[in-house]
Amino acid sequence: MQKPHTTGKNAFPRGDYSWRELDSSVSSDALLMNIFCFPGLFAEIAVRSLLNVEPHVIPEFGVKARVPLANGRFDRTEVDMRLGHLLVEAKLTEADFQRKDLSVLSTYRDFGSVFDFESLPRAGKTCAGYQLIRNVLAAHANHSAFCVMLDARRPDLREAWYRVMRCVTDYELRVRCQMLTWQELSAVLPRRLQSFLGEKYGIVA
Repeated sequence: MQKPHTTGKNAFPRGDYSWRELDSSVSSDALLMNIFCFPGLFAEIAVRSLLNVEPHVIPEFGVKARVPLANGRFDRTEVDMRLGHLLVEAKLTEADFQRKDLSVLSTYRDFGSVFDFESLPRAGKTCAGYQLIRNVLAAHANHSAFCVMLDARRPDLREAWYRVMRCVTDYELRVRCQMLTWQELSAVLPRRLQSFLGEKYGIVA
């Protein structure tokens, strides 16, 4: 409930109040919270099977993934959600998965051993799909699974996912990574939650 809104300073009236993600519920972070904090969600066998998680898993939001860097330090950026062994990146209205200079990606310790970096989508020295790359590296370092959740109405994001995933050279790691649309997830959610997602976000199974 207390997670700060990532664009609150620019999107909302200024004042003493510190805006939170759930004040608007229109961000991908808020969508995650609205779904995965729903009472009794993980009692649903279909939900657990789809995500391959345990019945008593507790969602954690804005988790420091601590991706190892080549200099012995760790990346300070956050993963949107962690469900036990599963790391989740969520997309709703965002334009893309961000871009970074190849020199920045090369500072990650395992970048060269996990990815065929020559085949990654890029324009000049700028590489597309930075958030996906970083999260796959996080899954590799933490021996975790990774799932990107996105809208089926955004085929551009789906194609961006495939362009990055085809460059993962560690096949065992590739099996631990998946893409799931909000619509696919909605199909196994409780009816009340399905109705809410359809009304609030236009997400229909």
